[in-house]
Amino acid sequence: MNSPTESDRAVNIGVASALGAFLIWGFSALYYRAIGEAPALEIIAHRAIWSLLFTLILVGFSGQIRIFIRLFSNRKMLLTLLTSSILVSVNWLGFIWAVNNEKALEASMGYFIMPIVMVVLGRLFLDERLNRNQIISLILVCLGVLNLLIAIQQLPWIALLLAISFGFYSLVRKKIDVSALVGLTMECLFLAPLAVGYLWLLHREETLVFGTQTISFDLLLIGSGLMTALPLILFTSASKRLRLGTVGLLQYLNPTCQFLLAVFLFDEPFSQPHLITFALIWLGLIVFTLDSRNRIRQESLARKVGQLSS
Repeated sequence: MNSPTESDRAVNIGVASALGAFLIWGFSALYYRAIGEAPALEIIAHRAIWSLLFTLILVGFSGQIRIFIRLFSNRKMLLTLLTSSILVSVNWLGFIWAVNNEKALEASMGYFIMPIVMVVLGRLFLDERLNRNQIISLILVCLGVLNLLIAIQQLPWIALLLAISFGFYSLVRKKIDVSALVGLTMECLFLAPLAVGYLWLLHREETLVFGTQTISFDLLLIGSGLMTALPLILFTSASKRLRLGTVGLLQYLNPTCQFLLAVFLFDEPFSQPHLITFALIWLGLIVFTLDSRNRIRQESLARKVGQLSS
């Protein structure tokens, strides 16, 4: 039997990292439900503070501390990361509020439509053209949202908030050349003073949940920092080792897990209008994914032809 090559090992590590990241994100609703006795804003505050401590340690161990320090002399990067910190905190708050207020199904919808939203933002702000299949995908997703609006007279605002906030977050982060870990550390540094101030205010008003429950509950609040940083590190590792198309396909594990939890474990209502809406969104994603795979395959073939001709 032939021993695995270095390339094979890299792919195996990449797949394992991607699966780890998307499964953690997908089942994170269980984690945030477990600490749901704390209000969403308090959970966000703990998430920012403990994430900062955890990521600072990782930045030090990974030898990126000088890169992190140099950010303080770059005003443009600081302003960009301040913007991204606001966007990611909105995304965190929306998701945690959703899973603790019987909106996990709608949250999963948001992450299903997020790739389509990112394509639209690319067209609006980066002048990236939409091809026919991408337009079809967008139309199908819009029809799905419209169906829910007409059928139950309710706009899926949580889904739109999560998709749009993370879409803009990705757009902003795309504009700066900084690693995911260093960027997240700076984002948490921006959020930490507000988080500490908010927790102190809750303490003064004697409404702070932290420290009033069991030790295990407090440890779960502290562990939200690890829940934030670990999947991001795994995702970064996967992105470096796998083709973009592979990562793109695996990313649907996240909202799929959220969807299954919402319907079968959290027992959230799943009516016929929901079924039609998700069917339209899934159909749009199939068209989008097949188109992305074909384009990546064509670009790879073109590069190989170019290398052979040169």
